[in-house]
Amino acid sequence: MRYKAILCLLLPFAFAMNKTNAQEQKLSLVTWQQIAEMPVPAADHTIQYGPDSLQFGELRLPEGKGDFPVVVVVHGGCWLNAYNLQYMSHLSEELSKAGFATWNIEFRRVGDAGGAWPGTLQDVALATDYVRELAKTYPVDAKKVAVIGHSAGGHLALWLAARHQLPKSSPLYVKKPLKLKGVVSLAGITDLATYSAQEGSCNAAVEQLIGGAPAAFPERYAQASPLQMLPLRVPSILVQGEQDPIVPVTQATNFEQQAKTAGDNTSSILLPDAGHFDLVVPASPAWPAVLQAVQDIL
Repeated sequence: MRYKAILCLLLPFAFAMNKTNAQEQKLSLVTWQQIAEMPVPAADHTIQYGPDSLQFGELRLPEGKGDFPVVVVVHGGCWLNAYNLQYMSHLSEELSKAGFATWNIEFRRVGDAGGAWPGTLQDVALATDYVRELAKTYPVDAKKVAVIGHSAGGHLALWLAARHQLPKSSPLYVKKPLKLKGVVSLAGITDLATYSAQEGSCNAAVEQLIGGAPAAFPERYAQASPLQMLPLRVPSILVQGEQDPIVPVTQATNFEQQAKTAGDNTSSILLPDAGHFDLVVPASPAWPAVLQAVQDIL
């Protein structure tokens, strides 16, 4: 009887401890505020790829002679001009230490003159193709290029790998897009239509990017949503935190399933203890999976 009494006393305590541990685990996920407060590492070079003041990128080079493989880095932030490329500087810096040249690109976003459809997508395409120009001056290999993007930038990264599918009539079409070795999507938005229909912090921005709802602009969605543009015909790796409150895991898993059906070499990596922002912080436990994905592509 004494043991039963002790057990009755301990069970509420054990439950409280489990609840506290769960809360601590949730609090341990990286937040946007934490990233915003981190010192921003300086780039080696800031270079314009177009005439607009927002058409520039930050180039970081590894130590050594090169020519270095290139990772084009595309930031997220709901495609909105409230967010810029700075928060991807930490990832860019760490990738350059690992032997990759990084080209962290800025572009016109929703809220900028010339941003949204089609300017935002045209800018990331122009910036990516500009790697050919970088190779004329810097020790980078324009034939060994991958793209990595986070959140809305993950959408843009996957779109860059898919844009060879665009019809010539599209305002997003270019004749000879830069050939990519592959793409890494970090909590990327793969299906604009389903994402816009859900509730969340970034979902309403889809219609701001495209100009309206899927029913109003089906052709735009078909030309901007990676899921509708399969196959990519290059390898893709989708890294996703299972605790992500902004982009559902299904954005990665559904894309993986349909991409494989289309014949693509693709995989999704689900990290059980990671949230939305852990993926872009090199000090987080999620970082080894991100680095490995880039290494696997290049």
